[in-house]
Amino acid sequence: MSVTPLSVSVPALNLKAQYERIRDEIEPVLKRVVDSQMFVLGPEVDALEREVAEFCEVARGVGCASGSDALLLPLMALGISAGDEVITTPYTFFATAGSISRLGAKPVFVDIEADTYNIDPAQIEAVITPRTKAIIPVHLYGQAADMDAVNAIARKHSLHVIEDAAQAIGAVYKGKRVGGLGTVGAFSFYPSKNLGGFGDGGLMTTDDPVVGRALARLRVHGMEPKYHHHEIGFNSRLDALQAAILRVKLRHLETWTFERRQAAQRYQSLFETHELTDWISTPRERDGHVSVYNQYVIRVPAVMRDPMREFLTSRGIGTEIYYPIPLHLQPCFADLGYKPGDFPRAETAARETIALPMYPELLDEQQRYVVGSIHQFLDAHAHPRLKADRAA
Repeated sequence: MSVTPLSVSVPALNLKAQYERIRDEIEPVLKRVVDSQMFVLGPEVDALEREVAEFCEVARGVGCASGSDALLLPLMALGISAGDEVITTPYTFFATAGSISRLGAKPVFVDIEADTYNIDPAQIEAVITPRTKAIIPVHLYGQAADMDAVNAIARKHSLHVIEDAAQAIGAVYKGKRVGGLGTVGAFSFYPSKNLGGFGDGGLMTTDDPVVGRALARLRVHGMEPKYHHHEIGFNSRLDALQAAILRVKLRHLETWTFERRQAAQRYQSLFETHELTDWISTPRERDGHVSVYNQYVIRVPAVMRDPMREFLTSRGIGTEIYYPIPLHLQPCFADLGYKPGDFPRAETAARETIALPMYPELLDEQQRYVVGSIHQFLDAHAHPRLKADRAA
């Protein structure tokens, strides 16, 4: 099969296209903040906190400096410290486990579900010990984890649940948005996220007034009121410029989610039309879930993944690998004692997954080009054994 190259590339992410849609809304709010000369916290951050809390259907939002801090601060607020254990997944961005280790606590990993890439609740209870204090499920790639099962285990063992929702603002689990499904929800506003700022930023959500007050205190060196320090926090304040930008973008988030979901449906239809689903596994959205498709991640046999990515790059198609080395095999976690084979699903996903271009402005012709190029690669370069298996 031959596919005519497009005259322009298909980037993995196109933030410029998004900015062009909202430029006229963004520029006035930048001027508003500059004219106010109030650049850290202040009314813009207060308003964003209220608006995100309302969007997530929770009582309170607390802005902070990054998505990483949005994981670290809740652990601090809940009293997690040296010697404690926190259960999470090895197949996620580093900050999920790094925040645990930063406090001297121990990340305890549990393998993932093969189809959603989220933590497998069926394996959690086996690793709970008297030192376990919390569970951090990750809503990976924009789809919520199985929170009913996670929360049932947490209640049984009196554990806190911190949702790592860095990739999933707007995602829905059985009628409720993520961020209100645990003790605290942690969000990232890194530019690549489905709600991204013009730099780093994060936010935490909670229905617990005591926890919410602690989060707000800890982000300003444990201070409440000014110059009265109740505990040792750190500086993790959200900039007013970021908050003002995010307030504009939040108004568009549901439209962008709809467009991402349309793009995901187009990919699925194209893969089926090209009869590629024998070789390629596409994302599975479980019943009762509404994914925001922060990434669109497919699986191919490991022997083909990297060559296919090189071929797509040569065709001007951007891709990404999330995540090539699971956390339990990272050098900095060697002292935890894990070894290859301990979490086979996570390790297999690390070898087989590849993220295709995904953003609201992705065009139908671009997606046709992406899938057509994958078809061309498979026809020309697929491993002989795989071709024989398909023919049989």
